[in-house]
Amino acid sequence: MSYGVAALGALASADAGDVYGALDRPAWAPPAWLFGPVWTVLYATIGVAAWLVWRHSDRQRVRRALTWWSVQLVLNLAWTPLFFAARQYGLALLDIVLLLAALGTTMFRFRRLSPAAALLLVPYLLWVAFATALNASIWQLNT
Repeated sequence: MSYGVAALGALASADAGDVYGALDRPAWAPPAWLFGPVWTVLYATIGVAAWLVWRHSDRQRVRRALTWWSVQLVLNLAWTPLFFAARQYGLALLDIVLLLAALGTTMFRFRRLSPAAALLLVPYLLWVAFATALNASIWQLNT
C-alpha cells in the first residue's frame, strides 16, 4: 500500500522538478534529485513497519494502529497535488502539519505493538519535519 501511495504521488508530481526549480527556496533546500531516492527508502520502511504491526495477535489494537497508519498515508498522498499541482503552499503546509500529528499518533500506537515498527518510522518523521520547515519557508518566500 505504501508504494501505491508513492505511485499515485508520482503521477500527481509529474512536473515537480520544474515547479520546485522555479520556486524561491531557502539556501538549505535540498536539490530536486534527492527527493526520489529518499522517498523510495522511506516508503519501504513505512511498509515494513505496517507489516510488523499487522503480524501482532491483538487484532483490535492492530486495527486502530493501522487506521492511523492509513490516515497518515492519505495525508501524505494529499500533500503532493496540493503543493505541486495546485501550488497551494499554505494548504500543503496545513496538510503536512496534520501529517506530522497523524504520524506521531501512528508511531505511538505502533510502539505498543512493535517497538521496531515505531523505530522504522523515525527517519520518516524526521524527513517530514524537515519537509514541514521547507514547505513553510517556500510558502513565505513565494507569497
